[in-house]
Amino acid sequence: MNSERTLIASVVFLAVGLGLIFGYTHGTVNFSAAYPVSGASLQIAINTTGLPAMAGFAATVLGVLLLLAALVQAIVQQVLRSHETPKRQSAPIA
Repeated sequence: MNSERTLIASVVFLAVGLGLIFGYTHGTVNFSAAYPVSGASLQIAINTTGLPAMAGFAATVLGVLLLLAALVQAIVQQVLRSHETPKRQSAPIA
């Protein structure tokens, strides 16, 4: 199996999934800076409801699984390539 095709599919599924989740989000972001720095805070509330939430989560999980499969395929291909013996080139006949 070709790891490049799996990688492309994983990127597409991740983009679709995260696009659905963040495209239909309604929420708030709050940042407050303070002195001393230990009092600074960042709060992010993301709410996605309905079909985009379910389809986005499923597509994102599928994209992550495909990304892991592409990683395993690439590792296996590299290991198999390292065990191949190089072919000798014959000298041209003059």
